[in-house]
Amino acid sequence: MIIAVSGSTGQLGRLVIDKLKAKVPATDIVALARSPDKAADLGVAVRAADYAIPQTLEAALAGVKTLLLISSSEVGQRAVQHGNIIDAARTAGVSRIVYTSLLHADTSPLSLAEEHRQTEAALKGAGITYTILRNSWYTENYTGSIGGALAGGAFIGSAGDGKISSASRLDYAEAAVAVLTSEGHEGKTYELAGDTAWTLTDLAAEISKQSGKDIPYKNLTEAEYTKALIEVGLPKALAASIAGWDVSASEGALFDDGKQLSKLIGRSTTPLSVSVADALKALA
Repeated sequence: MIIAVSGSTGQLGRLVIDKLKAKVPATDIVALARSPDKAADLGVAVRAADYAIPQTLEAALAGVKTLLLISSSEVGQRAVQHGNIIDAARTAGVSRIVYTSLLHADTSPLSLAEEHRQTEAALKGAGITYTILRNSWYTENYTGSIGGALAGGAFIGSAGDGKISSASRLDYAEAAVAVLTSEGHEGKTYELAGDTAWTLTDLAAEISKQSGKDIPYKNLTEAEYTKALIEVGLPKALAASIAGWDVSASEGALFDDGKQLSKLIGRSTTPLSVSVADALKALA
């Protein structure tokens, strides 16, 4: 009954393993990691596994019944890397794969979506039982910029009045654990998003309320936002991607009101106010 978690040393992977240990014996969990030493503190068995090195994957999956395939962080390499581990899972006899995809991946205009579409197609053609968790944005994608907003006196972006149905990493981790440890999810695709959508103007207002400082939202063009991100040290390609994702958000790419996430985890998703409070506390 072994459950393996790929990407185990990432922020989502660590949360999943922590929550998974409360549901199943630690001896039934395997952490897959490119650098096993970084997973030594997880309290479960660790196996070396590198998405980009196929020969590491089949051995890492030996005896595994269920694999949580957390998407690779290497944008541009994901489809190939995910294909490697799906192939290895089939060869190793893995019975089920649960994959973390992107909200509305089949229709999303986000530049990230194509590799998720390719991975979903590979999963469906692999002959392995699967469940697809299409995660919306992490609220932390935006609250991580609160420090810069406080320093600069404004929260900047290019999302306009786009509604963002985000949730916390913890919410998505609990959803993954719920699927990994219960039945009835075979062949299903879940669109996972926060219960209450918000705009960047709403976020700026919440930051202002909790910090006691006037932090307005300043909407920039895609080019202006790209330039601003480069000026604070982001690589040009990443800056352009982030600005483009914001533009897609302005067109509704990150909105969903189906509440499938809260149904899976059995509680309301984490409110924006809580995520802002957590971020401010971390800055204190």
